[in-house]
Amino acid sequence: MSPNTASDLSPPYLRLGVNIDHVATVRNARGGIHPDPLHAAQLAISAGADGITAHLREDRRHITDRDVERLKAELAHPLNLEMAATEEMCAIALRRLPNACCLVPEKREERTTEGGLDVVRPNPLLERTVGRLRDAGIRVSLFIEPDAAAIDASAKLRADIVELHTGTYCELALVSDAAGVARELRRIGDAARLAHAAGLEVHAGHGLTYATAGAVAAMPEMVELNIGHFLIGEAIFGGLTQSVGRMRALMTEARAGTTKQAGR
Repeated sequence: MSPNTASDLSPPYLRLGVNIDHVATVRNARGGIHPDPLHAAQLAISAGADGITAHLREDRRHITDRDVERLKAELAHPLNLEMAATEEMCAIALRRLPNACCLVPEKREERTTEGGLDVVRPNPLLERTVGRLRDAGIRVSLFIEPDAAAIDASAKLRADIVELHTGTYCELALVSDAAGVARELRRIGDAARLAHAAGLEVHAGHGLTYATAGAVAAMPEMVELNIGHFLIGEAIFGGLTQSVGRMRALMTEARAGTTKQAGR
């Protein structure tokens, strides 16, 4: 039996990456320096986050260049820089050298990332960006839809990681569409197995909450979940340490259940 099959896969420790973009959104709504995204990152790490994600958008609507500089300089934990595959963003990444870059689609008019990156159609700029980042020692993640064509294209682009888009699954869960949720979880699980078999590290994210993260966390191929907006929103009611700690505990419990099943 292949070592990459799910039945004999020993689930790795499941990392939690916390996206602190929307701390910066609140700061920018009024101006000034409060609340501070760096302080939020430090609190998240103290509560169990394994790394910090920040999305530097073209329009700088939340995270700024100075935020990236401070996060990279002052955090001991990994920094994952979300960015579009543009010459401007590539130059910033090569200057700041985050631990990883997650390449995402970006439209100025969108409120948040609306879907996976189109990696199937030929894109010389995307290919060049992946190569330049990898040559600088930066791990490259591609935020993609959970389907076979996107995974195959990501492997051909020589990405290190794929982050599977969980937004559709979370939207269906929100409206209690049980059949749709089951379909999307199968789709994500199948994609995770294909990506793992292709030698890609598997992450997932977008829209995950306490109610939806467990099912994805239980997938043995998953190495990291990236969660942001929900945790920052919950922090309004109970604090960031509480929201991150609760998510960390939920993920650990889900992964422990996977380990028990694998050991039967």
